[in-house]
Amino acid sequence: MNDFILPDIGEGIVECELVKWLIKEGDVIEEDQPVAEVMTDKALVEIPAPHAGTVVKLYCQEGEIARVHAPLFAVDDGPGSDDDSEKHREDTHEDGHVGDVVTVAAPARSTAQTQSAVSQASSRQSNVAASASAKSVSNGAAASQTAATLERRSRDFILPDIGEGIVECEVVTWHVAEGDTVEEDQTIVDVMTDKALVEITASEPGRIVRFHYAQGENARVHTPLYAYVPDEEAEAESTESTESTESDVTSSERKQAQPERLAEHRQEGDDKSDDKSGQDGRHEESRPRIPATPAVRRLLREHQLDIHAIAGSGRHGRVLKEDVLAYLKQSEAHETDVTPDDSHKVGAAAETDKAAAEACAVASDVASDEVRSSRLESKAVPLKGVAAVMARRMVQASTQIPHFHYGDELDITDLLALRARLKARAQQQGIRLTLMPFIMKAMALAVIEEPILNARLSEDESEILYQGSCNIGMAVDSASGLMVPNVKGVERLSILEIAREVGRLTEAARSGRVAQADLKGGTLSISNIGALGGTYAAPIINQPEVAIVALGRTQRLPRFDGEGNVCARDIMTITWAGDHRIIDGGTIARFSNLWKHYLEHPDEMLLSLS
Repeated sequence: MNDFILPDIGEGIVECELVKWLIKEGDVIEEDQPVAEVMTDKALVEIPAPHAGTVVKLYCQEGEIARVHAPLFAVDDGPGSDDDSEKHREDTHEDGHVGDVVTVAAPARSTAQTQSAVSQASSRQSNVAASASAKSVSNGAAASQTAATLERRSRDFILPDIGEGIVECEVVTWHVAEGDTVEEDQTIVDVMTDKALVEITASEPGRIVRFHYAQGENARVHTPLYAYVPDEEAEAESTESTESTESDVTSSERKQAQPERLAEHRQEGDDKSDDKSGQDGRHEESRPRIPATPAVRRLLREHQLDIHAIAGSGRHGRVLKEDVLAYLKQSEAHETDVTPDDSHKVGAAAETDKAAAEACAVASDVASDEVRSSRLESKAVPLKGVAAVMARRMVQASTQIPHFHYGDELDITDLLALRARLKARAQQQGIRLTLMPFIMKAMALAVIEEPILNARLSEDESEILYQGSCNIGMAVDSASGLMVPNVKGVERLSILEIAREVGRLTEAARSGRVAQADLKGGTLSISNIGALGGTYAAPIINQPEVAIVALGRTQRLPRFDGEGNVCARDIMTITWAGDHRIIDGGTIARFSNLWKHYLEHPDEMLLSLS
């Protein structure tokens, strides 16, 4: 028996908290297998086993403090890790001689004789009962043997890198269950990182054997996420288990069992064919796999649609999201059609619904007081995921960056008129044209004159790093929390190209499925708080950027024209926040004035477009 000494786990660290044991006393462990998780004052560290053996004793309990260079657990790396040697060692330790092994084996022989007598007695029963018993035992043994063999043949799906610097994520939703058969690229689980919700898809078709994490638990990158058996090995094991089961059954029982098995297999094949067949009810033994993205397959599962029933308009017959939506729209239109013969049925259904609605209204009036009293509840919701990261970053930005704010108002009357003229043209290309593309393009043009707004400060604050591309981010209020995806290279894009990117990023952010590349590399940010309401705001800079602007709501207000007459104009308020370490008031005022001029005179932007 050897003691495992807790090694050095960080410079200057002398003790740590034992967060979780990944093993227990009596477990047989392998070399480099993770055995414990400890928390230092810097990070969560995983402790691997130095060599294989059997865990004899754990010296620390979860939650206790373990000291560096002190024993953490004891392991026996000798041959006594298997069951027989373990029994031999325990008996020898208790009684002091090896002869007790014989006394342990004697009851085993008597037990075998007893089982033999029982089997002889049971053989005197009727042949029908014996046959049924043998069949149930063989089926149970086959099922347990198959499950055990599948477990041995299973492979672990290793959680890959899902973002730069991300070491763990929260398991949000399992879309499959243990025992389910999955296809390649099928969505298996949704995980939440500190930046976005990420879909994990199957790497190859197979059968799910076991989940290593439950919903709500944190899974670590580069560790097994779930175990599965590929289709080839599952089919091979099914064939082997069937052959071994048949060899144990008598010839008469085999003749009785064979039709039943054939019927069961035929029924299973029909069920699978029914599930995968289209609305025409055709059964096909094998059909070519139709290409589609995981998001499209998830949409099909949500609406319980068969992908073979939808005509794909993409390359090589790929089914697109637009194809699924068009199919759903067509199905809804077909369901809402009512023939004259069914008109009396619709009228009767309407009367029934009216009576039910009146009954529900009476019940709701009775329970209204109870509902009002139960609208509020006391609860604690953990701060995690995107919300937790936003909280940390906002505190860091507001405490480390000396903010100063600069406010102004924009007359966007002409810009709104230009957008109204171009809106129909953009819709022909399937693009929703908002004010955001114009605002971003004007900002990128102003950056060319004042590039300091597109820079950032080095980590040691010794250099100003000018960026070669203007990547403008926009804050999106999503279900997962505040996200700031950015449009790359705005200075090189047209208005329609920017509008297309804005639409894509907005949809992705609101669904919580923004790619990591879309969240990195931002140089300037826009907070469109005016879309929800409010005239003024004091935004916090999105580190490591040096400026952010908050857009207020647009109001129709009276203003004086050049001749002194009062006229109605569309006014939008703006508030800039700048990093006062490298930006002064004059710099941001000049930048904002140029940006304002482009927006108030959108036709002059044409002169600056490259």
